[in-house]
Amino acid sequence: MASLIESYEHQYFGITSEITSQIGRIPNLATESKQNAISNVDRLMEEAKELLEQMHLEVRGLSSDIRPKYTNRLKSYEKELERLERDYRKSKSAFSDKVLREELLNGEECTQFENQRSRLLDNTEMVERMGHSVDNTFQICVDTEEIGGQILSDLHSQREQINRSRTRLKETDAMLGKSSRVLSGMMKRIVQNRIVLICIVLIILITIIVGVYLAVHKTKKD
Repeated sequence: MASLIESYEHQYFGITSEITSQIGRIPNLATESKQNAISNVDRLMEEAKELLEQMHLEVRGLSSDIRPKYTNRLKSYEKELERLERDYRKSKSAFSDKVLREELLNGEECTQFENQRSRLLDNTEMVERMGHSVDNTFQICVDTEEIGGQILSDLHSQREQINRSRTRLKETDAMLGKSSRVLSGMMKRIVQNRIVLICIVLIILITIIVGVYLAVHKTKKD
């Protein structure tokens, strides 16, 4: 299932790259070509959203130990798509402003050429910024994945420590139970020995008393 998500990711990267390229071209295309480019970008936007929805469905079916990694990636992809939508709206607005300026200039070709060159430079800078932003987003995804992996590793180690502590507690409890039984047995034997000792002492005393009594009684008879 993770390989399917990665396949969706490759498709998503290809679509967003095409969207970025189209957005940079829109302000400098002829009217008909611009309309086609806008329609193409609208279609690509829908495809990107559908891919994100498919990835969301696949992520829900992942096991809990790897799901956070792909969830963080999806959040980054959603933010990137939102940024592309904002740039797309700006690009369409720039297209509308340019058409209006061309109608007002009424064929002033030199001025129009300068304006087009200026806008081309601006658009080139915007495309470069978009490229840097995509690189930054990818780096954030990689860093987030590493942090998530480290957190999962730490949680796994802590769980093992807790299990070992639980095992030691069980062993200690068993040893305490055994020691308690041994002590109970020793106390019983001590009590029994004391009872036997008391009985022996009583027998000796009774024997002495009887012996003394018999000796005294015999003396009186004599």
